[in-house]
Amino acid sequence: MSRVLLRGLTREARHWGGLPGQLAAAGDTVLTLDLPGNGAFCGQRSPATVRAMVLAARAQLRQQGVAPPYRLLAMSLGGMVAADWAQQFPGEVASLVLINTSMRPFSPATDRLRPRNWPALLRLAACWDDAGAAEKIIHGLTCRRSDTLEQDLAAWRQIRHSAPVSAGNAWRQLWAAARFSAAATAPACPVLLLSSAGDGLVHPRCSAALSLAWQAEHLIHPWAGHDLPHDDPGWVCQRVANWPPGR
Repeated sequence: MSRVLLRGLTREARHWGGLPGQLAAAGDTVLTLDLPGNGAFCGQRSPATVRAMVLAARAQLRQQGVAPPYRLLAMSLGGMVAADWAQQFPGEVASLVLINTSMRPFSPATDRLRPRNWPALLRLAACWDDAGAAEKIIHGLTCRRSDTLEQDLAAWRQIRHSAPVSAGNAWRQLWAAARFSAAATAPACPVLLLSSAGDGLVHPRCSAALSLAWQAEHLIHPWAGHDLPHDDPGWVCQRVANWPPGR
């Protein structure tokens, strides 16, 4: 059974860094998908709804000849896509791991995008076409680990140059995330929530609220930022590789 990975807002498969390799080494069959407008599909127009992103991801797997059920692992906007996928097409999703995600109706807008970041996000919008400046702001917003800063920025600049996400697509993805509202009932499959105590972008209590509403297992990393797979991929792999128990 394949583990399918979905990234968040304006990010793509290469932004997972070393996590896919670690999961594969632990015995997973790993597939990384890009949402329309990102990565391999940067030339496409991003949908303005999460549901359309779900349909695009399902179509990708069909085109690759990969049949369900899937084990979905996703973060941020990708987590909304994965949650909607599991709720709308329950027979296709065997398990769901959501990393630092948030969604209506469980959390207010000020928790889902913390107001203290709004000035930095405005600066990001203003310098979106400057790869160096934009990626430095993104790193500051999403990462707590800084010992690999220069390597990270070099890699992210290269990704941006090779597969640029347009400002229009970034806004459409943000609009889709802001409008998305999950079904109140929990997905039929097992759900694991991973969050970061040091997430400065999305308040960690968003995952706690989702855990309470869905009665789902919730594990908290003690220091990582929003991009938990970047800050501590080994921790993520250890929590995910043998979950759910008895699979």
